[in-house]
Amino acid sequence: MRAKTRVMLGVVAACGLGLVFVQVRSVYAHHAFGAEFDPNRPVLLKGPVTRVEWINPHTWIHLETTKADGKKEIWMVEGGTPNSLLRRGLKRDSIQPGQAIIVDGYQAKDRSNRANGRDITLPGGQKFFMGSSGTGAPYDAPGKDERK
Repeated sequence: MRAKTRVMLGVVAACGLGLVFVQVRSVYAHHAFGAEFDPNRPVLLKGPVTRVEWINPHTWIHLETTKADGKKEIWMVEGGTPNSLLRRGLKRDSIQPGQAIIVDGYQAKDRSNRANGRDITLPGGQKFFMGSSGTGAPYDAPGKDERK
């Protein structure tokens, strides 16, 4: 996500004097799936969780994967909003560092180790729809995944 800066100008009259104030703040633009992720680059990531971020507008799960050559990689997986995941049954303590999980998702267009998560499977076999970006994401609704 890119930060955009919005500048707002206003004039306040106080005691007959005109005062000008400037307010500058960063605004993070929300994105559609297609802006950052490639529906033609599905990924299946397996490995232990290294970090979990329950922040708006998206949760982020960081996990360590092992490539065929034995090399380790850290992946960042974008999930839905914390509130949407809570409504689906995930709790803040459902995903803990050290747990081995499976994430089915789509790689970032820039081919970095970032993905948009579709489904997450926890160690006990529980599967949850992560459905993070919604509009434009392949197989947006649970149960409509034709790849399986």
